[in-house]
Parts: sequence; C-alpha cells; structure tokens
Amino acid sequence: MISLHIQRHENVWFGVACDEEKVFATTFGSSQESVRRNLLQNIPFNMPFHHSEKPSPFAGRVMEMLKKIYYGKDVSENLSLSAEHLSDYFKKVIKVASLIPVGYVSSYGLIAKAAGGSPRAVGRVMAMNPFAPLVPCHRVVSSDFTLGGYGGGLKAKLAFLEREKRGYTVKQEISVNSKSLQVFPVEFVLKKVNVNSF
Repeated sequence: MISLHIQRHENVWFGVACDEEKVFATTFGSSQESVRRNLLQNIPFNMPFHHSEKPSPFAGRVMEMLKKIYYGKDVSENLSLSAEHLSDYFKKVIKVASLIPVGYVSSYGLIAKAAGGSPRAVGRVMAMNPFAPLVPCHRVVSSDFTLGGYGGGLKAKLAFLEREKRGYTVKQEISVNSKSLQVFPVEFVLKKVNVNSF
C-alpha cells in the first residue's frame, strides 16, 4: 500500500508517496493542500493509499533528500522510482533529466537528442514530472538559456538555480546509452536572467 507523508520545513511543504522500497511521487509547495493534491494526481490510478502522520524509515530518507535538493545540496543516493505506469518515452526523458548534476542545466532540445522525440514532447514530460525535485525538471531550460517553463512558477525555478550555482565555467558531456547529453553551468542561465530580468 502507498503511504502519503507530508511535512512542513520552514515555509515549504514537502510530500512523498511511497511504499517501503519505491517512490511513486514526490512534490513540494507553499501549502499542505497543494502538496496533497499533487501527490494524489501522480500516484497510479486505483492503487490503495493512506495518509501517514509518522514517516516510515524509507519515507523519512526520501523526505530528507527532498529538503537537501530544495536547498541546493548535493545528493548522491539513488532511489527506486515506480515508473511502471508511465509510457516508455516518459521513462526515457525522466531518466535523462535525472542525470543533470547539481550546478548544471540542459535544454529541452538537448534532452530530446538524447532521449528521442521533440523539445516540445520533453517539455510536456517535464510539466508532468511526478518526481519533482528528485528528477530535477528545474534544471531543464530553453536552448537560449532562458528559464522556459516551470509548474511551480519561474521565480521558484530561478530560486532553485540560484541555490545550486557552484561557480562552474565549462560545459560537460554525460554519456546516455550510446548518446550524450550536454550540460552547462547554471551560471549561463543566471547571467541571462540578470540581463533580462522579469
């Protein structure tokens, strides 16, 4: 059975839907109700669930990871994400996006080159990402290094990227099966946003 656990830390609410070994959905938001609604929208249809006041050890670990990611910390632990109910293409895009390291961004188009499909299709997957911020859709930007879109709002996306800057200066290539994904320092986006602040 899936357990839903929601917890407030400072002024942010975090939520996880998981069993004892797999994550079905994660989210964050400004209200308990928005987090609950987001979790319920992203768990597989017709799977039994319950709300849990006290997290299991696994849910507690996931919750700590969510907080670290939100505050711009490096997280090295890999979690098992339940993606059986997602399409093969959705899974490919999620896998590629999850490879973007802290301090870097990639574009919808570059992810499309690595995963297949079009930049628009990648954008649709990112908009429906059930594992935010474990799968860092906030690190996916437009090809001109403008922010693109973000379900939590562009100010939230910019704040994420500000917290994740590491002072890197050169791009990297990450191997993805027989292809590669180019990633760029987050500073490329931050410079662009400072010039064209919204």
